[in-house]
Amino acid sequence: MENKNKKLSFKSKVGYGLGDFGGCMTFALMGPIFVAYCTDALLIDTVLLGTLLLIWNIWDFINDPIMGGLMDKSFAKSRNPKGKFRPWLLRSAPLICITFIALWAVPQFFNGIALVCVLIVLKICYEASYTMFNIPMGSLLSAMSRNDEERASLSSWRGIGSGIGNAIPAVLAPLFIEKYGDTNATGYAIAAIICAVVGLVGCLLHYFLTEEHVVIEESTNKEKIKITDILNVFKVNRPFVALCLHGLFICLMQYSASTLGLYMYKDVLGSESLMSKATIVSAPFMAVIFIFGSKLAKKFGLERMIRFSVLAGSLLYISLFVVQLITPINPWIYIIWSGVAMGMASVAIYLQWGLVGEAIDYNEMTTGKRTEGSIYGTFNLSRRVGQTIATSLAVYALGWFGYKADLPVQPDSAIFGIKVLCVLLPGIFALGSYIAFKFVWNINEKTREQLKDFKDSQEEVKEINQVEIKEE
Repeated sequence: MENKNKKLSFKSKVGYGLGDFGGCMTFALMGPIFVAYCTDALLIDTVLLGTLLLIWNIWDFINDPIMGGLMDKSFAKSRNPKGKFRPWLLRSAPLICITFIALWAVPQFFNGIALVCVLIVLKICYEASYTMFNIPMGSLLSAMSRNDEERASLSSWRGIGSGIGNAIPAVLAPLFIEKYGDTNATGYAIAAIICAVVGLVGCLLHYFLTEEHVVIEESTNKEKIKITDILNVFKVNRPFVALCLHGLFICLMQYSASTLGLYMYKDVLGSESLMSKATIVSAPFMAVIFIFGSKLAKKFGLERMIRFSVLAGSLLYISLFVVQLITPINPWIYIIWSGVAMGMASVAIYLQWGLVGEAIDYNEMTTGKRTEGSIYGTFNLSRRVGQTIATSLAVYALGWFGYKADLPVQPDSAIFGIKVLCVLLPGIFALGSYIAFKFVWNINEKTREQLKDFKDSQEEVKEINQVEIKEE
């Protein structure tokens, strides 16, 4: 495969954004909607569900970095002419659709131990399929361009795709759940089928509209690439360590806020449909973030923009919790306030992918190896750890605070616990992301100049090699 260094087209940018759109169309339901599906429709005890979530996510701990290393190792051996990452996208997209529909449609036909066993197997199958798509999709950014501005643009387009992909299920699912009842599995299944089919279209378009332009010959030597290389990365790559810490804390923030989101709306604020309305209300604000966030990031830098956004989100969440302790809040005030808080913190989620590419370049300059799959897979692992802790802790805590699915009105202890988990903890965890970039991240303007010189020198070597090959 030739290593093409050409400007990205608009089609490629849109295509890259469609990847996270397609993935999020299913993954967005795996937070509060999935928890409610298990506790209210399948009647799984909160303690058992918390344990199941722990088991599932331990599988992801193993699954993510292995998948990343497998892609690096596989390409080093096979040199697939269709690319290093894109072939995996085509293999995994149909699997996501099939396993996701089965997860939401099949378990309701079983009871007792059989139900739990079926649920465990189908969830593992879906997560494996999603990982097979998500790791190459994320790694693809650094293989599409080595230009920092183009990477920032790709990161923004991924943010747009992610925002839309998360918003549609958040609007759609609560409407079907309210129509059929939160204890009826039918509403959950219908929403899941629609999201899976739309997601499949997005994933396939992502494959057909993108191209890989960056192929590093030195890093594809199968004798050099080892799955264990990632262990050395932690020793020499501080930006990567900062990203992993950020990934841990930002997912603790995101999933502690979202896992019990449906409970906040139905048990604290009084209606499941408020969740759909909240998503619609927040959409214009998120659009502003997408438009101006990337422009501000170009002016001030991705890392500075992320630091500011998570700090602002943290302060908004903590202040909202304090106000909730003092006086009851109108649902619409809560929707707007929490929406702005999550929107500000989510800037970090939408822009972080550009920094992953920078950490990959830094690692190549430092170690001489370009292992996008391993680095992205391990970064994704840190996010999975945050997701695991947040979701399992939230479900366990829901039971500890006294939540009972069969009660028409929840006790005060459960209401207080939902507020702590949905509002206070996200504010605290967002501070962790700020600290990671403030005190661990070490790429500055001088380092970026070194990276630029390194990449330029590589291009010169490649041009010389290509001339020599043609002359031969």
